Amino acid sequence: MTAPLDIAIIGSGINALTAGAMLAKSGKRVALFEREDVAGGCMRSETLAEGVTYDPLATTFVLWVTGAAHGALGDDLARHGVEFCATDTPTGVLLPDGRALTYTTDRATNVRAFDAVLSGDGTQLAADLDAFGADAELLFGLMGGDPWSKSTAKLLAKETWKRKPRGLATTMGGALQSMRGWLEASFQDELTRALWAPWCLHAGLGPEATFSGQMGQVIGFALEAAGAPVIKGGTADMVRGLIAIIEENGGAVHTSTEVANITERNGIATGITLSDGQGIAAKKVLASVTPHQLYEDLAPNTDKQDDLRKYRYGKGNFQLHYLLDGPVKWKTDGLDTVQLLHITPGLDGVSKAGNEAERGLLPDVPTICVGQPTVADPSRAPEGQTVLWLQLPEAPRHIKGDARGEIDTPEDGQWTEAVREAYADRVEAILADHIDGFKDQIKTRRAISPADLQGYNMNLVGGDPYGGACSIEQFFLWRPFADTVRHETGIKNLYHIGASTHPGPGLSGGSGFLTAKELGA
Repeated sequence: MTAPLDIAIIGSGINALTAGAMLAKSGKRVALFEREDVAGGCMRSETLAEGVTYDPLATTFVLWVTGAAHGALGDDLARHGVEFCATDTPTGVLLPDGRALTYTTDRATNVRAFDAVLSGDGTQLAADLDAFGADAELLFGLMGGDPWSKSTAKLLAKETWKRKPRGLATTMGGALQSMRGWLEASFQDELTRALWAPWCLHAGLGPEATFSGQMGQVIGFALEAAGAPVIKGGTADMVRGLIAIIEENGGAVHTSTEVANITERNGIATGITLSDGQGIAAKKVLASVTPHQLYEDLAPNTDKQDDLRKYRYGKGNFQLHYLLDGPVKWKTDGLDTVQLLHITPGLDGVSKAGNEAERGLLPDVPTICVGQPTVADPSRAPEGQTVLWLQLPEAPRHIKGDARGEIDTPEDGQWTEAVREAYADRVEAILADHIDGFKDQIKTRRAISPADLQGYNMNLVGGDPYGGACSIEQFFLWRPFADTVRHETGIKNLYHIGASTHPGPGLSGGSGFLTAKELGA
C-alpha cells in the first residue's frame, strides 16, 4: 500500500464492518485489519458435525434489522445473498414446574396469552407497550443517536417544547426504572413477569439495575416488530456479505494481521504499525477495541489511566451447543417454534443467579436461554437433526466457588476444562427435566466457557460479551473518558468504536454507523 488509506480500521466485528462498508460505499479508500484468522468478531459460524453449521457466539439480529445500519446496507446485503430467517414466536419462558408462556409478533395474540395467565396482565402489557410506542421517537433517538450531536439537541428541544420541562423530566426518570420495578408494578402473575425478567441480561444488566426495565420494553417492542432473526446458513454469511460490500467498493479486509500500535505525530493519528513492523499510512484510524487495548497498548495515554482504573467489565457468558438426533420433544406443548426460550424459576431466580455470578460463584440454578436456530433455518443441519444454541448470561469471570457446593473450583479462579464440563452437566440436567429422551438424542455437545470466549475474541474480557459493565454510570452521557465526545479519543483523526462505546453492545452496528456518518458516509 503506497498511497495513504483514507480509513484504517482495527478489528472486524459488526461495528468495524458496518463502518467499513458504509465508508467504502461513500468512496473512501478503506482497509480493515483483524488479528484472528477469520473476520467477524463475535459473528462466527463453525462446523458442529459433518454438514452441521452452528454459531458459537452471537446469533440473533433483531437489533440489526430494526436499526439504522440495516437501513443503509440492507439492500446491498440482500444482493449478496444475506437472508434473515425468523418464526412468528421470537421468545418464551419455561418455569421449573413446566408452565410456559410464549410471545409472538402479534400484539393481540400476546395480550390474549397474558390475560389467559391472569386477567388484566394482558391489558397492562398493551398499555405499557403503547406508552413505550408513544415515547419511541425520543427513546430510540437518544439511545441510537449521537448524544453530543445537533440532531440530539434538536430532539430534546422539540420534546421539551411538546412535553414541557417537567413532563420531559418525568419521561426520562421513568426510563431509569429497573426491570423488577417495571414487572412488579405492571404484572401480577409470576409467569408473565418471568417472560420478561431474563431479557435484561441480554442488555448486560440485572433485574434490579437502573434502566433495565426500559431495556426490557425496548427488546419487547423490537421482538414484536421483527421477531428474533438469524442468518440463513449461519452468522458467517453476514460477515461475508459485509466484506463483499467493502471489497466491491475497492476496500480490503486483512485477517491474521495484528496491529501493534497506532502511529501519531503532534497529537494527530497518521496510521498504524503492524506486528511485523510494516507501517500503514492512513488519514483516519478507527479502533474497534476495548478501552484498555486502545489506551494502554495501541495508543498509550497517561491521561486516561484513572478512567481505565475505574472502568469495569461485566459478568461472563457461558455458551453450550448441541446437535440432536431428531426434533426437540418438549414436555410442555407450544414450544416447538420458539426461537429464544428462557428456562428460569422467574424474576427472583434471575436475580439470584445474577447475584451469585457477580460474587464469583457458579450459579446454583442458572438462567438458560435456549435458541432453536434450525426451527427458523433448517439448512443448518441435515433433515432429522436439530441444533440447539444455548447462552447462559450469568457466569463469573473469575470463579470463587460454586453456589451449590458440588463443583470443585480451582484456587486461582480460572476456568478449567473440568469446571466447564461439570457446569455444562448442571445445565444439561435442567434441559433433561423438560425434554423427553434428551440425553439419548445428543450426538454432539460443545461447551464454551468465559475463558474460551476471550480466546475467540480478545474484546470479550473475561468472557464479558458487552465490552464493559452496562450500568448507568458507564452508559450514554456518563460513559468514562469524559474529555472526549462522540467517538473521538483526544488524538485527532483517531476514533474509538465497538461495544465499549455509545450506543453500546449488540448486533446493531450502531457505533460503526454513527462514526461512518460523522466521517461523511
